Amino acid sequence: MASMMKIKKILVSQPKPESEKSPYFELAEKNNVKIDFRSFIQIESVPAKEFRQERIDLLAHTAVIFTSKHAIDNYFRIADEMRACIPDSMKYFCNSEATANYLQKYIVYRKRKIFYSQTGKLLDLIDTIKKHKEEKYLVPVSSTHNEEIPLKLEEIGVKYSKATLYRTVSSDLSDLAEVNYDVLVFYSPSGIKSLFQNFPDFVQNGTMIATWGEQTAKAVEEAGLRLDIQAPSAAAPSMTMALENFIKDHNKNGKNGNS
Repeated sequence: MASMMKIKKILVSQPKPESEKSPYFELAEKNNVKIDFRSFIQIESVPAKEFRQERIDLLAHTAVIFTSKHAIDNYFRIADEMRACIPDSMKYFCNSEATANYLQKYIVYRKRKIFYSQTGKLLDLIDTIKKHKEEKYLVPVSSTHNEEIPLKLEEIGVKYSKATLYRTVSSDLSDLAEVNYDVLVFYSPSGIKSLFQNFPDFVQNGTMIATWGEQTAKAVEEAGLRLDIQAPSAAAPSMTMALENFIKDHNKNGKNGNS
């Protein structure tokens, strides 16, 4: 059972939001909780010399599937390093509207063919991809990635290449050794891996864990930890909403004091 002490301190395993309008800041103010941000993982780009060993021709593909902003950054970086001029005819398939909008950093958005999932789940774009089966897809991935999308592409019979353009590595979190939080928020299985790489003797006790996505939730359970807050859900389509619902319910029943 999670501690019934009131939730006062939350650690989000991501960089601090750049926008002052982030819902996390509103969550902190409305619920009188302190929220810290610290990325548990770092992204390392795969250099062009190493990418060449994959023998993948970027321009032999007519469509790209993006699952994150990191994938977008590294796709256009490697194209620049390889002196590959991406044609205006390239089609882009994104896991969310936010990812699709990020493309504006590199292309003139309104002049391109861009498709994105309305739910934030790339698998919900499969029907759209089926309508474009004649395309040859490139899927930029991290060295540690979920095979769900490649397997689905094979299942529906489209041609694709998987390109490892970046690596996900654990951050050094040694300065957090003596810091305690009531809730830890994770957005990827790599965050759970980083937790145990930094703190191999971590014991959950009353610390509550919140996760985004099915794969992250699965990683928590496989690590033998207790999952307390899971998003997205019908009742809470965002992580901040899931946290707010949980905090209100928990603190209503909790005691005063620090956990």
